[in-house]
Amino acid sequence: MADTDSTFPAANTGAPSLAGNAAVAPDVAAPNASFDSSAEASKAKAGLADAKQQVKEGATKVQQQAVDKIYALAGDGKAKAGSALDQVAQMLNDAAGQVDDKLGQQYGQYARSAADTVTSLSGAIKDKDVEELLDDARAFVTKSPAVAIGIAAALGFVLARVVQSGVETSPSADRAA
Repeated sequence: MADTDSTFPAANTGAPSLAGNAAVAPDVAAPNASFDSSAEASKAKAGLADAKQQVKEGATKVQQQAVDKIYALAGDGKAKAGSALDQVAQMLNDAAGQVDDKLGQQYGQYARSAADTVTSLSGAIKDKDVEELLDDARAFVTKSPAVAIGIAAALGFVLARVVQSGVETSPSADRAA
């Protein structure tokens, strides 16, 4: 054990160097190679700008498709509401005859008047497009916010009752089967 240091490589006192082995790490082995960071940075920025533009275009396209779908659904709903109101008006007219027989012609006239009002509302809904109906609704809410809140609450209550009755009848129908 006299001279063990001669069999091992000399101790490395500095930073490791791979300059002699370009196959292992070519970027490190040739540190003097020209590296234009500003050109690559501008390429990356251009690529990022292109990606942002593509995302914006895609988002705009999806948004427009959603708006078109909503307007199509609103148009279908408008047509269904008009037809439902026509049916209600017809039921009121049919009921007016029965009211005439049981309570008198004066009360039957109230039912006819209600039927005429429902018919005119149905015609107004059918004649206007969706955008005009939305504008009318906005104007009504701006003019009478308390009434609008009351109507919304009443519709919410009715909708909740309809949903609740539908949920309650489903399990009983399953038990009967």
